[in-house]
Amino acid sequence: MRIVARQLVTRLIVVVLAASFVMPVIPAPQVAAAATLAQELGLDPAYIPPDMGQTELDVYVSKTQHSIRGMMLDYWRANGAASVYGNPISEPFAAPNGLYSQAFARGVFQFHPDLQWTDEPMIRLMPIGSQEVQETRTATRTDGRRTGADRRTGAWRPGAENAARQTEVSQAGGRFDDTTGFSIAGEFGAWYDSHEGWYYLGAPISEPFRDRGVMVQYFENAVLLLQNGVVSPAPMPREHPEKYGIDMRPVPQDGRPEFAESLFIQNYNPSGVDVAGLTGRKRIEISLSQQTMTVFQGNAVVLQSLVSTGLAPNVTEAGDFHIRLKYPKQDMAGFTNESGEVVGMASEGDAAPPGQIPYDVKDVPNVMYINMDAEALHGAYWHNNFGNPMSHGCINQPLDVAAYMYDFAPLGTEVTVVK
Repeated sequence: MRIVARQLVTRLIVVVLAASFVMPVIPAPQVAAAATLAQELGLDPAYIPPDMGQTELDVYVSKTQHSIRGMMLDYWRANGAASVYGNPISEPFAAPNGLYSQAFARGVFQFHPDLQWTDEPMIRLMPIGSQEVQETRTATRTDGRRTGADRRTGAWRPGAENAARQTEVSQAGGRFDDTTGFSIAGEFGAWYDSHEGWYYLGAPISEPFRDRGVMVQYFENAVLLLQNGVVSPAPMPREHPEKYGIDMRPVPQDGRPEFAESLFIQNYNPSGVDVAGLTGRKRIEISLSQQTMTVFQGNAVVLQSLVSTGLAPNVTEAGDFHIRLKYPKQDMAGFTNESGEVVGMASEGDAAPPGQIPYDVKDVPNVMYINMDAEALHGAYWHNNFGNPMSHGCINQPLDVAAYMYDFAPLGTEVTVVK
């Protein structure tokens, strides 16, 4: 359901979730477990990921002998799991920067509580690229000279300041970062753009250069390598755990299931595609003009379906979003004005203000909110007119599609809505 006034919606989502959005009451054992975890890690409980509908599974990766659960597990799956950031190499820990964290071979995931009520991903990467550059550029050899990185004058000067580099980047269809002046282009730029690098890698802090036989480029939160035509984050957390406060000591499996994507898929994919052998990031694309949804894992199309988006005047917002809040079932209620425009949300028993018309849809299944305008992907049992706008702004799906998507798409999954 779409609320037109964005500021009103933001306030309502934050404050009134317990009413119209019916935030599930967190059982006392879960609250106690979060408090215990916070105490064990030396963190304020507010820094422990809250219940946003993430998976309840606690899984194990035998290859590295570590477990992964909750929001970290969701974002790891959404961003390609082992194929992108590697397997877990630690249990959750409090990082030196004070954030709830978990280390993977190629990146350290961190929960940012200040991003919980925004359209942006709540999980980011620790800024290990910046730390590495700082250490490298200030370190000295035994003869008192700085280490090799500073001698690569081309790499550490912003390309935007170099006319020849400007020409190269322009010809390659690349660009320069507005804040640092370094380039986002070529193979590194393609990886950056296809993996939401602006959120996860941060800004580039070097130009690409050759180091020990491979091309590399430094970003605030990672270092990208180009080897044999393949770009990937460097395994810096695995190779230098002591730098980032990572305890890699293995833990026993203790009855946890071995991680497999099939653990999360309880409903049949109406498109018939088995995702068990697929790798890469998960992504959902909604076309407003075609009234379709196309779902990807890496470069593979997982599912295609007709949907129903917002009917004017409550047209679904176009843009880049993420799965940020999930409910298996939820009542949706609110008020419209005489033109049909949604002007407010309601909790049970609320009377319609003068001149406003109430609506109340019970037991909406498989609800996945994507933005702070209260727009969500969800099943629709009240119509079968998919392929045509029908909603107050949400993205209506056939029931079997919605059930599968709830399994497939964890928190953090990218959702792109195009016109």
